Amino acid sequence: MNTVQIRSAERALSVGTWLIVAGAMLYSVLTVTPLMAAHTADEWDWTAPILPLVVDAAVVIVVRLDSVLARLGGHGGRWPIALRWMTGGMTLALNVADSALKKDLVGVAVHAVAPLLLIVTAETGLAYRRAITNALEALNARDRAERLERERAAAERAEAAEKRVREQREFEARLAREQREHEAALAREQAEREERARREEREREAAAERERQAEREHREREREQREQAERERERQRQAREREMAQQRERERREREAAALREQREREARAERERAALLAAGPATEKQPEDLARQTVTAAFGAGLSVRQAAELCGWSVGWVSTRYQELRDNTPTPALEGAGR
Repeated sequence: MNTVQIRSAERALSVGTWLIVAGAMLYSVLTVTPLMAAHTADEWDWTAPILPLVVDAAVVIVVRLDSVLARLGGHGGRWPIALRWMTGGMTLALNVADSALKKDLVGVAVHAVAPLLLIVTAETGLAYRRAITNALEALNARDRAERLERERAAAERAEAAEKRVREQREFEARLAREQREHEAALAREQAEREERARREEREREAAAERERQAEREHREREREQREQAERERERQRQAREREMAQQRERERREREAAALREQREREARAERERAALLAAGPATEKQPEDLARQTVTAAFGAGLSVRQAAELCGWSVGWVSTRYQELRDNTPTPALEGAGR
């Protein structure tokens, strides 16, 4: 068995022991209390449970301390043994006293079960705990011996490993020295090759630089020639644009002059028509609506009153007033014209 199994058995023993102790204490209190009450003055009946409780408390102390001493591997001497047997005997005597006084042998046997079980359990539990303690000490001793053996073997392995590491380091150091010497020789050869390569590279770069310089000068001359040709083309283009702009300006002015002449002709023609309509005088009969509208428009433009316009076209003042209002609505005011401009 390992330590875990032994400790599990010890816990089972402890739990079982305390269950038996608790059951025996409860049974003892219930059994002894009527006996004490029968042999106690009536006014002191309430003290009947004290004696079984005191005896049972001594049982608890004995069981608990015995378990601690057994776990520690100690021995309390003769007095714990005397207390253990005395408390067991008292518990047995108190439990069977009532039946014994009544000469009830069956009652004696029945009430003796719990105290006897408590006494035997206490002794057996003590023996078990001592045996468990001895077993644990043996296991611990064996574990210590195995641990010491493992530590000794580990120390030997560590020493052997350290020796191997030391030899490996010496071998690696020797290889490293040889490698460094070889690398130094290779580095010198490489440096010489690189120096030669750099000299050749510098010579090639110098030749390439001379070629690039000649190429740059050639490109610069070509660029200057292109720029000069471009400036010449730009001057020619600007000259053409100026000529085209002047031509467009002349054409625009001619169009504006033609439009102005046409406008003036239309205004003169409209003025003649308006003058003819106004010069016709008051109408003798009602004019057709189209002609009347033209007459009203001419009168409105000339600033005549509504009544004068009505006399010229022969229509009613209300109809002419409505046409005047339409003309006013369609004619922008000077303020709006100014705002529009």
